[in-house]
Amino acid sequence: MLTLPPLSLYIHYPWCVKKCPYCDFNSHEGEDRNGYIGALLKDLDKDLKYVQGRSIYSIFIGGGTPSLMSADELHELFTGLKSKLTFEKNIEITLETNPGTFEVDKFKAFKNIGINRLSIGVQSFQDHHLSALGRIHSAKEASKACTYASQIFDNFNIDLMYGLEGQSIDDCLSDINQAVDLNPQHISFYQLTIEPNTLFAKFPPALPKDDDIWRMGEQGVALLEQHGFERYEVSAFGKIPSKHNLNYWQFGDYIGIGAGAHGKITSPNTNEILRTRKPKSPKDYLNNQSSIVEKVENLPFEFMLNALRLKEGLALDLFESRTGQSIQVIEQQLQQAQDLDLLLVDDKRIKPSDKGYNFLNDLMSFFL
Repeated sequence: MLTLPPLSLYIHYPWCVKKCPYCDFNSHEGEDRNGYIGALLKDLDKDLKYVQGRSIYSIFIGGGTPSLMSADELHELFTGLKSKLTFEKNIEITLETNPGTFEVDKFKAFKNIGINRLSIGVQSFQDHHLSALGRIHSAKEASKACTYASQIFDNFNIDLMYGLEGQSIDDCLSDINQAVDLNPQHISFYQLTIEPNTLFAKFPPALPKDDDIWRMGEQGVALLEQHGFERYEVSAFGKIPSKHNLNYWQFGDYIGIGAGAHGKITSPNTNEILRTRKPKSPKDYLNNQSSIVEKVENLPFEFMLNALRLKEGLALDLFESRTGQSIQVIEQQLQQAQDLDLLLVDDKRIKPSDKGYNFLNDLMSFFL
């Protein structure tokens, strides 16, 4: 039976100082931002029907570079949010930030307004790698931003990339050690991928050999776990796991507001799950906060695509409550994956084996 899951809120802030050559997110340089906070709140008004009596479990403000917002803009945004929504008592509220835009007084104000978790896009602590990635900050600025974050916030994440042009395994492990020394509660460790319609796709960098990238990932994971960071999702390692991440991967609901924002909504009355998306162009969005709504057709695949990224997998009853379908609809695929030692299944849980986690795309393909 389809039941209502926890509800999160994603807010997209599409502007940045400079678009990175690997970035395929909806980010834009130097456009007029006037009126954007008001547009976000109008957008939310149109999506309030999706709340369905729930309080907000988590909020994530991503971009772009949302740390470009002024304290006054963030205050206006949260005043509006709190007038329209009920926040859970222990809500997690994350804001993405670029170390090159870190201002101590502004971030103290952000905390007072309601931000209780930062996600800092460091990527590397080595200047030559930062330059190759087109980042606007230096290694020194990255360390300084993380140091200030640890003094202001009780919970922050550091993003790190591996598989970079000219990067050695020692470089990769050095980045991890430097991140750990800055005492974050969470580290996101992910491989650089070349996405279509990016500058790197047009002018590809000379990446390390596949075997070296594999070793970076393998040794990086081991080092993070050695330092007490639990790998709970493919690229996520936490002493404090992210509530927002977990709700996303467990097929929870989220309202998405902002230019290009996506949402996922459960509708028990119609026994449907809906995907929403907003106009991608900030200019179009400012003029019209319309929403395209589509019904999710292949629910088993969509669910498994998310849940199998979790190290501990999923409870069997979660599949039924989040999709409204019996686990029997994927019984054959589960057995096939088990037969190839990609999946572990008992009477309560489904989880990837170590082999399945290493070959996750192969495992997910069973549910297409």
